[in-house]
Amino acid sequence: MCKSALRAESLTCRSSSHLLLWSESNGSHRHLRVTLLNSTPIDARKSLRASLRARRRSVPKSERVRAAQLVARNVDRHFPLSSGLRIAVYASLPSELDTAPLIALARRRDCRIYVPRIDRHSLGRKMRFVELTGRQRRNRLGIEEPESALTIGARWLDVVFLPLVGFDSCGVRLGMGGGYYDRAFEFRRWRTVWHAPRLVGLAYSFQQVERITFAAHDVRLDAVVTEERAFKCAIG
Repeated sequence: MCKSALRAESLTCRSSSHLLLWSESNGSHRHLRVTLLNSTPIDARKSLRASLRARRRSVPKSERVRAAQLVARNVDRHFPLSSGLRIAVYASLPSELDTAPLIALARRRDCRIYVPRIDRHSLGRKMRFVELTGRQRRNRLGIEEPESALTIGARWLDVVFLPLVGFDSCGVRLGMGGGYYDRAFEFRRWRTVWHAPRLVGLAYSFQQVERITFAAHDVRLDAVVTEERAFKCAIG
């Protein structure tokens, strides 16, 4: 057993493929702790993703509603939304942190709101951002999305609020595994880019882990907002 297995946070080790799960009490919250023993980085990500998704699905409805409201309030305190600001925000799945209160806040602040849409007919199934105006329709996942054809290039957004499965303090984001956001914002890794949106993850506080192994395709978050707080990510 490697020494990092003794830590209370999830760590990636590389000598076997065993997964340990337990809960640790922290005031009124219970945080799922994950220790990965001797797995490859890819296996570690898969195991961590599975355990965090299960923890996220177990959140009671009342706690989901309260957390969504607190996240919107923390956004308003730390990332003030102003008229005309071009923001992107995901239309949440039932298991994800609900963005309805944040969307309502952005509308009150008269922001221009965009939601992501996967273009399944494009090469590489690119993510596009469609303005949230006019009529809505449900896609194949049951998520409402605008019928509007008004789109904007990812680099011209001002702030993007991203969903996530897990994150660490260095801004490494663990998503669902499709890589859509990483591909959409890969231009942020270019030194010649002069305009790039701020990437802000939205999450429950228990989704933070000590360390997620950085992959070459990862695009780091600038900040994260949870029901407990908002903070800037360190560059690791």
